[in-house]
Parts: sequence; C-alpha cells; structure tokens
Amino acid sequence: MSFASLDGLTEAQVQDRVARGEVNDVPARPSRTVAEIVRANVVTRFNALLGGLLVVILIVGPYQDALFGGVLIANTLIGIVQELRAKRTLDRLAVLTAPRARVVREGTVRETAVSAVVLDDVLELEPGDQVVVDGEVLDTKGLEIDESLLSGESEPVEKGLGDEVLSGSFAVAGSGRYRATRVGRAAYAVRLAEEARRFTLTRSELRAGIDRILRIVTWVIVPTAILLLVSQLRANSSIRGALRGSVAGTVAMIPEGLVLLTSIAFAVGVVRLARRKVLVQELPAVEVLARVDVLCIDKTGTLTQGRLTVEEVEALEPGQPVGAALGALASSDPHPNATLRAIGERFAGADGWQASATVPFSSARKWSAASFAECGSWVLGAPDVLAPPGTDDGTARRAAELAEAGHRVLLLSRTSQPLEDERLPGGLVPVAMVVLGDRIREDAQTTLRYFDRQGVQVKVVSGDHPLTVAAVAARLGMEGADRPIDARELPEGPEDLARVVDEHTIFGRVGPQQKRAMVKALQSGGHVVAMTGDGVNDALALKDADIGIAMGSGSEATRAVAQLVLLDSNFDPLPSVVNEGRRVLGNIERTSNLYVTKTVYAMLLSIGVGVLALPFPFLPRHLTLIGALTIGIPSFFLALARTAERARRGFLGRVLRFTVPAGGLAAVATFLGYRLAIDEPGVSLAQARTTATMVLCWIGFLVLSIIAAPLTMRRLLLVWSMAAAFLLALVIPATREFFALEPPPSIVWLAAFGIAALVWSLSRLFIPPERPVGPGGPPSAQPSRV
Repeated sequence: MSFASLDGLTEAQVQDRVARGEVNDVPARPSRTVAEIVRANVVTRFNALLGGLLVVILIVGPYQDALFGGVLIANTLIGIVQELRAKRTLDRLAVLTAPRARVVREGTVRETAVSAVVLDDVLELEPGDQVVVDGEVLDTKGLEIDESLLSGESEPVEKGLGDEVLSGSFAVAGSGRYRATRVGRAAYAVRLAEEARRFTLTRSELRAGIDRILRIVTWVIVPTAILLLVSQLRANSSIRGALRGSVAGTVAMIPEGLVLLTSIAFAVGVVRLARRKVLVQELPAVEVLARVDVLCIDKTGTLTQGRLTVEEVEALEPGQPVGAALGALASSDPHPNATLRAIGERFAGADGWQASATVPFSSARKWSAASFAECGSWVLGAPDVLAPPGTDDGTARRAAELAEAGHRVLLLSRTSQPLEDERLPGGLVPVAMVVLGDRIREDAQTTLRYFDRQGVQVKVVSGDHPLTVAAVAARLGMEGADRPIDARELPEGPEDLARVVDEHTIFGRVGPQQKRAMVKALQSGGHVVAMTGDGVNDALALKDADIGIAMGSGSEATRAVAQLVLLDSNFDPLPSVVNEGRRVLGNIERTSNLYVTKTVYAMLLSIGVGVLALPFPFLPRHLTLIGALTIGIPSFFLALARTAERARRGFLGRVLRFTVPAGGLAAVATFLGYRLAIDEPGVSLAQARTTATMVLCWIGFLVLSIIAAPLTMRRLLLVWSMAAAFLLALVIPATREFFALEPPPSIVWLAAFGIAALVWSLSRLFIPPERPVGPGGPPSAQPSRV
C-alpha cells in the first residue's frame, strides 16, 4: 500500500462501505435483557403454586386470608431488582470504559465511536490507545503492543510494517497507524466473546435443594389437596368455607418464606459486598464462592499491580553517575515503554544531560540509547545483547542468575563513541545492572494466607514466562513456587491433564483454550473452581468455571460472563466474599429447618383431617400468624447472624433429618389438641381452631429454641418477644377479631397443652440431640450474634 494511503479513506469511500455493511457492528453484550430477567423471576414453580392459591382465596375469602400473597410479591421483586441493579451497573461501567477510535480520513485525524469504524479505515495509535479492530500496520515509530488481554503474555510485542494487530490489545510504546482488515463479528476479540456469549445461571445447591423440596411438595400437594377439598366439602356447609380450609392447608404445605428468606439473605450479602466494591451479578454467586476449593488467578493485576518498578540497581563500576544517566535516558524518549516509565519514576533527570541523539527502544534491537554531549553515550538494554555470553567480566553470568530467579534485568553501559543511525556503538563498558519487577499488591500475601487456612487451593495461571510467575509466587510464600509448569508442555489427555493440574500450583505460558481445559480438568476431579480474569482470553474459562470473577478494569466480555465483578480490580475483597457466602449458607440451612418443619406438619395435618373428614383446624390467617411469629420474623434475624462455618455438601439430607421428626411431632400434638377441643361439648369450631393455633404456636416456639441454639441473651429475647406478641394478639380485641381468635374454656386449652407437652417429651428420641449446624461443621467457639 502506498504512503498516500496513510491519509485514510474519503467520505465517499466510507459511505460506500457502510452501504455494503462493512462496518464495525459489534454484537450486543452477552447478558440477559430486562424482559429475560423479569420472566426468569416471575415464571417459577413457587409463583405458580402460590399465585393459583392466591387467586382462589381472593375470590372466596376475606382479604385477611390473602396475606400470604405478600411473600410472593416480595420474593419476585427482590430477584428482579437485584439483577436489574447489576445490569445497570455493568452498562454504566461499559460506557465508562468503552474505547474511542482515532480514525484518519482525508488526511485528518478525528475521534469517533468504535461502531463507526469501517473496513480499510486507517487508525492512529499512541501509548494507551486500544486496538479496536483487527488490522495491518502501515506506519510505525517503535510501536509496541500489549496483547495480554488476548494471550495472557504481559511482555509487549514490537510491530513492524505489515504486522497484524488484534482487537482487544493496547499500544504501550511508540506510535503508528494501521488499516482495518477485519471489523465487527470477524474481529478476533469479538469472536472470542461470541464463543462465550450464551448466558448461563450460576448453580446454587441451596436453590437446587429448595427447588427439589418444591418439586416434592408439588407432587404431594395434588392428591393431598384433592383429599382435603373433598373432606372440607363434606365437613363444611358452604363451598366458600370448604375452599378457605383447603387453601389454608395447601398454602401451609409450601415453604414460601424459605424462598423469600433465601433471596433476602443473598440480597443483604450483595449490599454488604457492594460496599467493598464487589458487584454481584447473580444472587447465588455469593453461595457458590463459599463452596470453592480451587481458586485460579492470574499474576498480573491479581498478585501484582501490573506496573513495573525498579527493585535494585547493582553498580558494576563505582563512581559512575548511574542515577542521572538512567533518569536522562527515560526522559529522552517521547514515547517511553513500561520499563522506561518505571525507571523515570525512580530516577529524575539531572542538569547538563541534554540528549543530542537518541535511539528509541525496540523489542527487535532490545536496547535504547542516547548521547549527552560531554557525558558520553549511554545504552540500556538486554544483557545478552550488550554483554553476550562469553564475556569474561562476569556480567553475563550475573545477569543469567537474576533472570533465572524470575527478574527482568537490564544492563546499563557507557561508551565515548557517538551514536550512528540505529547501530549498537562499540567500546561499551558495563556500568550497572538494573533489576525490575512487577509490584506486589500490598494485601496479596494476607489474602493468600487466608485461602490457605480455609483449605482453598490457589493456582496461578498466567501467560507470562513460568520462571517470572514462579518468582512472584516465591516472594509471596506460595507452596509449589519451586515447581513451575510451562503450559506448552501440558499433556493433552483429560486424565493426565487433571493429574498435572491437581499436583502443581504455578503455570506459565497458558493460552485461552488451555485455561478452559484446565478448569474442566479440575472440575472432573470433583473440585469447585473459581476463575479470575480481566482479558478477552479469560472469557471462556470464566464462563466454564463454577464461578467467574472479573476485574472492573478488564474487557467487557469478561465482565459480562462473570458472576462477580471486582469494580476496583482489587483481589483483596475475596475473603470477604467467601465469608459472606458462608454466612448465607450456614444461616439459610439453620432457618430452612423452620420452614420445612412447617411443610411437614401442614402436610400431615391435611392428611389427618382429610381421612377423618374434619374441618381444617386453621384459617389461612391463623397460619399466617403462626408462621410470622414462629418462623418468618425469627428466621429473618437468624439468617443475618454472623458465621464463618465451612461449606459442605448434603444440605437437603441434613434438613430432612431434622424437619421430618420435628414436623411429625408438631402435627401429632396439634391434631390431638384440636380433636380434644372439637369433641368437647359446647366448644365452637372457632374455639377449636384457636386451640390448635395456640398449641402449634407453642410447639413452634420450642422448635425455634432448638434452631436458635446456643441461646444467647439476644436469642432468648427474640424467642420470648415472639411469644409475647402472640399473647398480645390473643388479648387485644382488635387483633383477636382480625385473626379470628376465640379462646376456648380454660380446661380445654390446659388439657390440650398437657397432651402437647406429653407428645413433645418424645422429641429427644426422634430429633437429633445437637443443633443442626450450618455447612462446614460445628458452631464457632464464639457465639454468633443475632
């Protein structure tokens, strides 16, 4: 292509390409739409069950019996609001981080939207600019491209005339122009993002367990509800009364508050994490990270800050102005690369060091130089170029030792000869060895120690040289830093790969597809894998991992497929995320025992009254009152308690081992008390139902005291305040009328309580003696605070 082509396209040529569709039409972000979010939270088995019953009760019953509908609405709104909030945050983040293109058209450089770039457009690059489409280099002045977001390799790549540049990379040094050769969906970064495009929800064991309970309840409800409806039609003189009794029994079998409480607990966790600059895109992601036992992280941006720093300068010739020379070399380059910027931050230029000739740094030459009048010529570059192996002064040997330790080493040399073109001057005398390294994040070591204590394996998966990665890991005290693996030598067989990945910790030269394969290999070994990343090359691995964690400063593709986004690109909040997940897991399991106990006793009571053709012992409002005082309100406080218990599998089994016997005893006690009252001459149906309500409340408070153990002063206050609230509902005329409570004669409810006490005395034979703890083992030595 001729030099004239550097002037770019004409407006007519641009319009012609737009008409042909050769425009950078980048596909939409791979996230759910508003309609998909609303539909996913509205169309659920839970909503279908409660919604149908709500319609029935609104038709046949007073509004007091429809209070359970509030749970349905609240649960749906919490899920929708949280996901919409995450979507809005991501959209704003995408706008703030969206690159702009500097296009050359008709010889003029203009800034335009990335979507306005067309095929064959000429684009200009300077340090910090993003390559927005794939292209071919037309002009270069020491242009170096950082392709770490694509390949994971942090070393910049020098680009010459005709070389290819890929979208998603950045210019870090020099300047140049390139012609757009692939735009829109054909661009490399877009193709990678498209492969990760399909949206998938995070799998939650809590949600899966609750859904399984709902599936079981759904199947059991059908015959039980039919039996209950038939019995209520026979036991009641009016169809409305029969339907109200049937709805009451059916609603009680649905653990509706458990779904709501799970959403609330997740949402509270999301708010807490947002204060630490962690965006949670899906509520269950908080839980999943608590179950993670392998965390795969990158070196750059996670363990390190991604910024070079001068760690040490070893003088080889005493008395030389090393600092002044380094500062002068850094300030003499108009487009310094990361290395010269790090040197410039450490050393300032001195007076009298005015460059008369310069040679900019080039990855091909591996050196840069400048002449400073009376101060001579100074060269900074790779030791193997300035002091090749075989030099007898030990310089090459020392440089090799530092390089093998994972350091980036440059040699500073001086000469009295002037610079000629771009040829390395002769007579070089080694003056100093400059040792550079990536800055370690301040809290990286603390974070790694936390995960080690918690039994979470941390694996460093990087595109950098294995020795460089190992050096950083060694500085942080990571186990396995002495056995780094070059990913180019990894076996291809799934079983062999799984074995190697499980046995080693440090991996370098890892490509995008290899990251994905490593995640699958770890999962095949039964591990729950979390993956952090910031580049387009990480998108596929983040999507395949059990939970993906993206950096806020990373590519849009990774932010879209990840479940967690670290908005300030800081690795340090991850322990808080794990602790928050464990709080949710432990406390939701604790409160699940309350809700499923209700399901068990409601189902048994429905079967009992159905077989004996008795009126159902409760109105819907009675069960709303019982549920609120013995389950709903207490569970809200218990679900927000602090806990740091380890995650473990088997949520549903542990819940059923507690709730089946507890619910069975509650049903027997309530049914016997109700039958005693309804068979007593002179006792009305309303009084018998009030007797059943009082007995079931008492049993509910006993179950609550077991679940809330250890009973600290705060938790005792919680239990007794709920009992006091029930007494007030019985005593105050307005609430007594609202909840249709009519106390029976004293002898009746005393006898009912006696029967209930006798039945509950058998609880030690059936209910596990120890408190059902949250995932991970026994309670902490320090009692949790409500």
